[in-house]
Amino acid sequence: MKRYLYLSLVLAAALAACSPKGETIPAAPDYGDNSQWYIADRDAAVDVFYIVSTECDDYGISGRTYHYADTRNDSIRALLYGEMVGVDRLLAGELNYYSPYYRQVTMETYTSDSLVEARMPLAYGDVRKAFAYYLKHYNQGRPFILAGFSQGAMAVVDLLDEMSDSTCSRLVAAYVVGYKVTDTNAHICPAKDSADLGVTICYNSVRDNSCAIPFLSDGNLMAINPVNWRTDATPAMLIDPRYGDTLTVTLDTTSLLLHIDGYTRNDYMLPLVGCEGNYHCLEISLFSEVLHRNIALRAKSLR
Repeated sequence: MKRYLYLSLVLAAALAACSPKGETIPAAPDYGDNSQWYIADRDAAVDVFYIVSTECDDYGISGRTYHYADTRNDSIRALLYGEMVGVDRLLAGELNYYSPYYRQVTMETYTSDSLVEARMPLAYGDVRKAFAYYLKHYNQGRPFILAGFSQGAMAVVDLLDEMSDSTCSRLVAAYVVGYKVTDTNAHICPAKDSADLGVTICYNSVRDNSCAIPFLSDGNLMAINPVNWRTDATPAMLIDPRYGDTLTVTLDTTSLLLHIDGYTRNDYMLPLVGCEGNYHCLEISLFSEVLHRNIALRAKSLR
């Protein structure tokens, strides 16, 4: 599937202003309203800006079906809030943490490439506005870490594509978790170790190559093993932080997929588009401890 950012900014604005194919669109978030953010200001020297993954399915209100998250609907907000809080607890540590509510597309969108292409510009338009608001009103010139998972990781890639040189100069690292990077530029530089700065960390996890989800990983140009922070095929041992099982994690240097050996549970299936042996839904939880340590290490490397 060609990436949705081939659509022009003009088309993205048009899609935000009217309903693609007559769809019902929730009101746009106002990022000057504190209710449209989850913020943990810890008076730290470094920020984390995190973009949540796909948390909601299609839902109905007053006889209408919605394919985008309504950032003012309490039940929908609760889904996004759960991930915001969880990632803050697992990854951010003592750093400041900013995560915007946005009109993310629903899970059903991913059943069709054409739906992704039509709907994603509106969701990304919200993220773009949120990031611009964060830079102007919250960041205050501090170094920052940019991170996202799945749909949020898609937005991270596009923010990097559009980022100004002056903003990118403050980027500690970008974490593209559970998605792909299909081109590189001055702002998207592959991580080579555990402490390099201004780089992009990317990985997708599977039992073996046959379990890949093409939409998430086909055409990927970069990957690193987040357990041993190597880009070769040296295996690393990972203790599952939830169950204590010992897993072996190896980067396949041809497919750029992480192979996880030893995971025997069946609690990982991605709804609608998942397949057995694809560990997409575990990419934060399984690696939470190593990601937490790495985010702290890269932040400290600034000193």
